[in-house]
Amino acid sequence: MNLYQKTQMIIMHINDLRALSNDALKAKLDEIRFELGIERRKIASTGVASKKVKQKEMKRSVAQILTLLKEKGVQL
Repeated sequence: MNLYQKTQMIIMHINDLRALSNDALKAKLDEIRFELGIERRKIASTGVASKKVKQKEMKRSVAQILTLLKEKGVQL
């Protein structure tokens, strides 16, 4: 599995996220934040944003997961 396929698996639709348990949401949040950090370091080291859209989608997914956890009343 290459990095592109792995990133596609990270980004999920909101309905799929709602079906996950709280622990699974926290794990997904950690996974996405880790991948987002990798992308940010790539941009910082090369100075070129290779896939700006992918970074935007990952930030959006983080926000969606945080919103779902807040709606469920889960403390991080």
